[in-house]
Amino acid sequence: MTTTRQSPSWYNHLPKVELHLHLEGAIPYDALWELVQKYGGDPEVPTLEVLLQRFKFKDFPHFIETWIWKNQFLREYEDFTFFAEAVARDLAGQNIRYVESFYSPPDFTDRHGLTTQKLTEAIRKGFCRVPEVEINLVADLVRDFGPEKAAVTLAEVDEVKEMDVIGIGIGGSEQDYPPEPFQEVYEQARQFGFHTSAHAGEVAGAESVWGALCTLNVERIGHGTRAEEDEALLDYLAEHQIPIEMCPISNVRTGVVKSINEHPVRRYFERGLMVTINSDDPKMFDNSMAEEYQILEEQLGFSRDDIRTLILQGIQASWMTEDKKEQMTAAFRSDPAWEE
Repeated sequence: MTTTRQSPSWYNHLPKVELHLHLEGAIPYDALWELVQKYGGDPEVPTLEVLLQRFKFKDFPHFIETWIWKNQFLREYEDFTFFAEAVARDLAGQNIRYVESFYSPPDFTDRHGLTTQKLTEAIRKGFCRVPEVEINLVADLVRDFGPEKAAVTLAEVDEVKEMDVIGIGIGGSEQDYPPEPFQEVYEQARQFGFHTSAHAGEVAGAESVWGALCTLNVERIGHGTRAEEDEALLDYLAEHQIPIEMCPISNVRTGVVKSINEHPVRRYFERGLMVTINSDDPKMFDNSMAEEYQILEEQLGFSRDDIRTLILQGIQASWMTEDKKEQMTAAFRSDPAWEE
């Protein structure tokens, strides 16, 4: 992907929100390197520079493989507090004011003997050290572990939802695990009072999005990149204004689309879909929210008014209360950077 590496000052200064961020994919490089060294390192990754090279992916399965490799260095509760604080400081430094962040308890509860409850507490402890950004948690039940494990994780998350765990989702290997078997888990999640999203239409096609909508009854769609394979689906998404958590640079990095110029985000926006822009796993894809917006303007023809519209749509698509949405919208519009 070719990008114009100008100083993205306006994009950095803009107040922003993010609705599709994976906490474990947002660990700043120096913090991750420190964790790798804590556990004896990896002979194949002798330097920080080589670590950065590791985050170049042949395809989506290769990304998942690297995700699992990285997670082996997250073993103790203190690790989660450490990197949660580092992520929060990084977000605050980008003037991202509000985030709904996925975290993936199933990736750690079996491998390292951690509990979902204490894991959540450890993450919240790190966030609390950075009051400049508000981060609510969305538990990724990770479809690869199946619906039975998802039900267990959901019950565990319900015990700590007072720690600002506000929703659930299913990420992971969408191409191998369709949404339909998770129907009962999502029904239970709604009974518990959780909001719902699902990764769909990223690696699998439009049928995956239909499944998330019709079987899981989700409030938002994560990615939705391949939804345009079905015109009727696009009409449905536009008519019902179902928010789409789009992640353009991520989709290029994982090979879901061949280039940023082929990405459907502009077509969706012009068609009236409720598009939001997000960075997904920014430290694995070497991107940021500022760069996402910069590329939309420089390569896909979005105007700065369009970018402001996308940011406000992110507020509207969030799971904040209506009063809080109004307050944040007013605060963003009055921010000195808004009209630069």
